[in-house]
Amino acid sequence: MRPGFGQFQHATPEYLQFAAQFGATDVLLNRPILPGGERWELHDLVKLRVTVEQHGLKLTAIENVPTQFYDHIMLGGPKRDQQVENMIYTVRNMARAGIPIFGYHWMPSSVWRTPPELIRGGAVATAFDYALAKKYPLTHDRAYSEAEMWKHLEYWIKIITPIAEEEGIRLGIHPCDPPVPVLGGIPQLFRSFESYRRLIEIYPSDANAIEFCQGTFSEMQDDIYDQIRYFGSRKKILYVHFRNVSGPVPKFREEFINTGYVDMFKAMNIYHEVGFDSFFIDDHVPHTHQDTAWGHRGRAFANGYIQAMIEAVKKQKKAAGEKPGIVKNWTPAYLQNKGRSPARPRGAGRK
Repeated sequence: MRPGFGQFQHATPEYLQFAAQFGATDVLLNRPILPGGERWELHDLVKLRVTVEQHGLKLTAIENVPTQFYDHIMLGGPKRDQQVENMIYTVRNMARAGIPIFGYHWMPSSVWRTPPELIRGGAVATAFDYALAKKYPLTHDRAYSEAEMWKHLEYWIKIITPIAEEEGIRLGIHPCDPPVPVLGGIPQLFRSFESYRRLIEIYPSDANAIEFCQGTFSEMQDDIYDQIRYFGSRKKILYVHFRNVSGPVPKFREEFINTGYVDMFKAMNIYHEVGFDSFFIDDHVPHTHQDTAWGHRGRAFANGYIQAMIEAVKKQKKAAGEKPGIVKNWTPAYLQNKGRSPARPRGAGRK
């Protein structure tokens, strides 16, 4: 378990020095600004990785390509096949550039929020109210059905996962934020525990995994601790957005990392118990007094909290003589009682 920094688009000396000074080991770049309107080239990705490494950091993940790289894949548009070829090209180049994780989303309209709210000390936090969002217009040419969105996703997963296996890169989908049924006429597929069980069963593979935004999973009606145990024990969690919110949908707001409804120490303990071996990163930090647009102060606070949690849990477990990774393919009791079969364990491949 390691601290990460990122959520910026430019790998500038300022951001990278900031990450190194505040103790990060891993860097995640979110939709980095690179040449190419439809795909990314290998030499640009290698240059990006080397730039990060020059500051003693590791570029462990890229989160998101521009939405126009694959919006026709998500919606079944006329450019779908062309975009599939370009995304295969880009994913191969990420892997060959030495970047082991690609996190992306299935939200053609991106993340939604309604007007912000004030929280502790007058800090400004993003918020969401589904009653307001339902009044917003369509974001695309028409309303889409959930069945066709799943059809497009399954088509994509069955194509890209073998490519990822071949190249040695892991892929993970971010949950839909906020996790409500429909926004602007677009079904939000990844809004529940069951939707992620369905995802990992489309093509059982280590390469088909989850970008685990704990904040968004906490916005769901499902138990957050059960979800960490279930997917963590199956080694499906690639990295964690370690953030907190006021409660689940239909209405919530972002919180400081230590003021939301989720017990973050309990969550960190579960990550350790299931043997999670990757990085945690801040996300959606509240805007504090005289902070920058990126949120240097808020992110420094959140990252310091993350590092303290990691250290506290590790020392506590070590003192108790406990070792990580003792939970194997954990399944919630309610699924066991219903007689349902859990998702296939890590390493199960196609026949």
